[in-house]
Amino acid sequence: MDVFLQQKLTEDTKMAELLKLNSYWYKELNRNSEQYKNFVNAMKEKYHLKVTDKINNAIDNIDIITGILDTLK
Repeated sequence: MDVFLQQKLTEDTKMAELLKLNSYWYKELNRNSEQYKNFVNAMKEKYHLKVTDKINNAIDNIDIITGILDTLK
């Protein structure tokens, strides 16, 4: 694994945590640094950081607020 990739992994706390929980990523990233993109996608999926997850959370929050306002009427 190259030094630039190691630095990226240690700077981001979510990446470091995912590496601790799923140590097989060390092997994958050591063998092929191009697996970094797959690693980032796995991290985004695990921690719900994708755009669709953010949109769904916003819609849920709007629904909750709408429900509260309806009960106050």
